[in-house]
Amino acid sequence: MYLELPEKRYYGIGEVAKAFGVNTSLIRFWEKEFDALKPKKNAKGNRKFTPEDIKNLKLIFHLVKERGFTLEGAKIHLKEEKQKTLSNFEIISKLEGVKEQLIKIKEQL
Repeated sequence: MYLELPEKRYYGIGEVAKAFGVNTSLIRFWEKEFDALKPKKNAKGNRKFTPEDIKNLKLIFHLVKERGFTLEGAKIHLKEEKQKTLSNFEIISKLEGVKEQLIKIKEQL
């Protein structure tokens, strides 16, 4: 699972890797493997991930780490069924958030 990032225009690779609980090298590897990831780079070459990149990373993370897809399988899935997968993923994410809130409310009772 990953941690929610605060709303910002750009995120550094270190904070992205920390939020996903992975090494920065994995983020860089996924950037090379998946066309959907296109972080901007500053003059020093530091990657700056946009909220859209984070959304795509969440989807890739979900497919590869949580559902056990191979990289090739995840690439094919993203190309062929991206909108459907994204919609399902967003629904699941929202439901997980509701579940967490309900558990907190239950604990407070």
